[in-house]
Amino acid sequence: MSEKVIADFWSAMATNDFAHASQWLHPDFEYYLPQTGEYLKGRSAFAALNNAYPAEGIWRFEVRSIIADAESAVSDVAITDGVMTATAITFHVLKNDLILKQKEYWPDPYPAPEWRADLVFIVDVPPF
Repeated sequence: MSEKVIADFWSAMATNDFAHASQWLHPDFEYYLPQTGEYLKGRSAFAALNNAYPAEGIWRFEVRSIIADAESAVSDVAITDGVMTATAITFHVLKNDLILKQKEYWPDPYPAPEWRADLVFIVDVPPF
């Protein structure tokens, strides 16, 4: 069931109606961004953060994968506004079929180190 909740949440995010997407969040929702130390509580704060995020166009979300058990999930999502492209790796904790907590990483891409060039090859699309 948690995989469906997370998939439905990302589908709702794709509407760009972040108040609507917040319906998948528990009333006691908590959100944490470890890379910057930012933390917020509540559905309305989450919607406000996403509404304020600077964008060049509408946000599009491509769910690459969701791994889930009964009370938690991890999602890998490609996000773009048509200009900026990013990846969000999100750890979700669920309660009563709603998202209670999210810990989200937005890793920056970087060039592959030269020392392993003969051990790997570069792909444009994630293989899985």
